[in-house]
Amino acid sequence: MAEKTMKALQQEVDEYISQFKEGYFSPLAMTLRLTEELGELAREINHHYGEKPKKKTEKEKTVEEELGDLLFVVICLANSLNIDLTEAFDRVMHKFKTRDKDRWTRIEG
Repeated sequence: MAEKTMKALQQEVDEYISQFKEGYFSPLAMTLRLTEELGELAREINHHYGEKPKKKTEKEKTVEEELGDLLFVVICLANSLNIDLTEAFDRVMHKFKTRDKDRWTRIEG
């Protein structure tokens, strides 16, 4: 199976959302969903790597599943605001490679 590009992911999400009359939620509602999904990811990280094991009655979820949920909402928010996530990512990487280039100790090799 071929790797999906960010553009393809954004298009797939848009095609999915476009089949519903409600369309995308408002940016505010999606920001709240991001917070909710991030909390669920934090909970899974805490269960797997922290000091708080799950209760026997709690549904088994995975960090992978929670990251997927978070990515889906990020893509929905970007699509609703007409943001190309590839361009946004490229700008962030440029910032890290320029402004932050000497912030951390490089591996010599």
